[in-house]
Amino acid sequence: MIKIVFFGSDQYSQIVLETLQKNQEIEIIKVIKYKNELQGLKKADFRPDLGVVASFGSLIPQNIINLPQKGLLNLHPSLLPKYRGPTPVPTAILNEEKETGLTIIKVDEQIDHGPIVAQFKEAIKEKDTSESLLNRLFKIGSEVLITILPSFLEGKIELREQNHSQATYTQKLTREEGQIDWSKPIDYQERFIRAMFPWPGAWTILRQGSGGQAKRLKILKAHLENKKLVLDLVQLESKNPVTWKQFLEGYPEAEIVK
Repeated sequence: MIKIVFFGSDQYSQIVLETLQKNQEIEIIKVIKYKNELQGLKKADFRPDLGVVASFGSLIPQNIINLPQKGLLNLHPSLLPKYRGPTPVPTAILNEEKETGLTIIKVDEQIDHGPIVAQFKEAIKEKDTSESLLNRLFKIGSEVLITILPSFLEGKIELREQNHSQATYTQKLTREEGQIDWSKPIDYQERFIRAMFPWPGAWTILRQGSGGQAKRLKILKAHLENKKLVLDLVQLESKNPVTWKQFLEGYPEAEIVK
């Protein structure tokens, strides 16, 4: 039985956790969801063979990295060393990449810096949002992890050092960075809406007629048609999502502030 401590804090990490839990050769002895849960962890509390990190969102200190006998494996949704950091998938979509992937690395004390255990490529589809692409990457990644675990634990996989000179980095997104820049090209705006879904969400400012109160309007879904951006699904602050057609029926004088 492989004893694993799992680090993960969102819907994408849950994909990996559920895959591990379904395997009868694996026992999840502890799940760490939040950074403050790292405090006070000691080897005497549990003796894992391995730690698995998936979309945890916090840097794990060296003393925790050293707890499991075989260290920690991290599933990072990019082709490392490209797109290290917290937002590799939104950044790849915004940069109009045709493919991305997922890399399983052995964790060291630096962010997304450790040696590569396994890596695969995945095409970015025309209508992919960050959510759909992350769901797919972590689903495939969890299956790859299950496949390579026995060989890794037996020391049969030769780890490959990343080419650190080729590393690129991504930055954490804030809610304010979801505001659409209407001066950008139309195709960029469409990619931006997909890249920002579900977090922080693409949004713009809207007014109800001249002199009306400014409100924030989230644009959840849009598409290109005849070189124009067509809004499909929107959400006014404090309201439920509706189609753009339904929105205009309710707010006929609404104008987007560009």
